[in-house]
Amino acid sequence: MSGEPILRFEEVSKIYPLPAGDVVALDRVSLTVDPGEFIAVMGPSGSGKSTLLNLMGCLDVPTRGKIYLSGHEISRMSDDDLTRLRRDRIGFVFQQFNLIPLLSAVENVEFPIILTTDREESRRRAIEVMRAMHLNDALLTHRPAELSGGEQQRVAIARALVNDPDLLLCDEPTGNLDTKTGTAIMEILAEENREGKTVIMVTHDPNVAAYARRTIRIVDGRLA
Repeated sequence: MSGEPILRFEEVSKIYPLPAGDVVALDRVSLTVDPGEFIAVMGPSGSGKSTLLNLMGCLDVPTRGKIYLSGHEISRMSDDDLTRLRRDRIGFVFQQFNLIPLLSAVENVEFPIILTTDREESRRRAIEVMRAMHLNDALLTHRPAELSGGEQQRVAIARALVNDPDLLLCDEPTGNLDTKTGTAIMEILAEENREGKTVIMVTHDPNVAAYARRTIRIVDGRLA
């Protein structure tokens, strides 16, 4: 792969000050992610996996070190700039789906673009992405509670992709799903990667990690 890395960590540490003493969640992590990679992040519970993902997604800022997204140092950005960056460049997929209960499936998917796109276009784009996730049109008007776990996760992935982000971050994307449904979800993520999307996922499951082309292992806040 050539060109600018999509993501670069330089000696990044994240420290949470607590009354009982500082907790070092990440300790001088340096890594580079090239466009089009598919990376699994693995490690024991409490090792810093979620902290790493939050920093990659600009949901948090490092205590020390520098993070670059497509060559731009995020610590130099304002809160408004970071919000736009998350909205336009990064897609998030969570274990708990994090869908909005009162909205229909299609409304959940179009939610990230409704402020930046006219209503007709946002609905067209949402339906297009949902169909790509193998979601039947009959499910468009269903609310999350009326969908199976697998359907909810497909809706969540469609929502993450509706902006056509550069980077797709997944936190245990199959954690709440049975094996068959989890496999179907991983096939979708693998297909997105084959089409050029950069995918980084946290997982504890070696079978899920096997879909990735590279595995990053983290132990006690450091790359192993």
